[in-house]
Amino acid sequence: MLAVLRWLLLIKNNRVEKVVSILEKPVKPGEAELFEIALNQAFENDYSFALWRLPNDATKNLILAYTVKTLEPKAPIEDLSSGFIFAPFDKTKSRYHLHADLMFSFSAGELKEPTDSHSRSSYEWLQEAVTKSFVQSKNRFFHKESSKQFSSDKVSYEKLVKKGIDQIEAGVVEKIVPSRAQHIYLPDSFDVIETFEKLCEAYPNAMISFVSIPNVGTWIGASPELLINVENNHIFKTVALAGTKPFEPGTNIKDVAWTQKEIEEQAMVCRYIISNFKKIRLREYDEQGPKTIVAGNVMHLKTTYAVDMKETNFPQLGSVMLQLIHPTSAVCGMPLEESLTFLKENEGYDREFYAGYLGPVNINNNICLYVNLRCMQLLGSQAILYAGAGVTADSVPESEWEETEIKLNTLLKVIHP
Repeated sequence: MLAVLRWLLLIKNNRVEKVVSILEKPVKPGEAELFEIALNQAFENDYSFALWRLPNDATKNLILAYTVKTLEPKAPIEDLSSGFIFAPFDKTKSRYHLHADLMFSFSAGELKEPTDSHSRSSYEWLQEAVTKSFVQSKNRFFHKESSKQFSSDKVSYEKLVKKGIDQIEAGVVEKIVPSRAQHIYLPDSFDVIETFEKLCEAYPNAMISFVSIPNVGTWIGASPELLINVENNHIFKTVALAGTKPFEPGTNIKDVAWTQKEIEEQAMVCRYIISNFKKIRLREYDEQGPKTIVAGNVMHLKTTYAVDMKETNFPQLGSVMLQLIHPTSAVCGMPLEESLTFLKENEGYDREFYAGYLGPVNINNNICLYVNLRCMQLLGSQAILYAGAGVTADSVPESEWEETEIKLNTLLKVIHP
């Protein structure tokens, strides 16, 4: 009998030890929690940060920058340290380079193991941050007050489009891309990390980004448009993306019919890129398209251009083309200077980083810069969303308004499902 009692007591003690062990064992934080921990630490220390996921890529990347460098207007991007660029629409204004002081990569919801000294020190920093994190505060990001005057109502925008059509008919421009800003109040339940995750899930073919810089601001978006890509200092790529149609699930994109207006709009962007190749006497390039592509809730016509930088002996083609094609005719118009003048005089607000560009530079020997489209600027409990439409001689003002509504809905349907 005594032996049985000892045996029962031993089982009981083992169970107690197991329970204590389970309770004391730290719970491994998930991807979203690690994002939150890292961004809280960044906010507390005034670090800038960029969180992004490239199109058709399962990896999510996060960098924290202790300081941010303001780039000279023509600074070559090939010479930059590994990091992230954030540039405004107005190319005369400051571009920002976030050096990757700390960098993390996530795959399948988990933090990737470190593979070198840099990733190892970043990994150790995050481990320490996890041990310090007891109370988490959501929606920690940097913002500044906005002085924008909003005129995003339907009547005002259609008047702006009509002015653009008048300029086209007068022969001043061939194409104009008027935009509008929409001010919204964010719901009490808004969670910026959750929003980033939802965008990644909803738009696998887009560049999903969340960037926050002290005294500059915070932007989040889902851009479908590549500006420039340089792979392994070898292959340069850019795209002509224009024409917009709503996408309905189940649509066979091979059967999509485009109007003459949409075909011509996209052809203008193609001509714009080729004209810039001619400016630098570059004749050896590969052209693929146009073809219909799906970008979330819309479809576009897309043509891809590729150049072998080694064969053409053009090691800084990325920087040269970046200076030539930004802002592209797809977000501004043609000719460039006349279009810019019209937009500055008639849009009624500063686009800031909308229709600028952003993306990782010199990470894994690649540069991937995207036009900052389908984006919003976060202002605490409020936000500003942006959208534009390509206007040609065949445009109908009401149709262009509807196009901007579809584009704004890219983010709105994630914020207000």
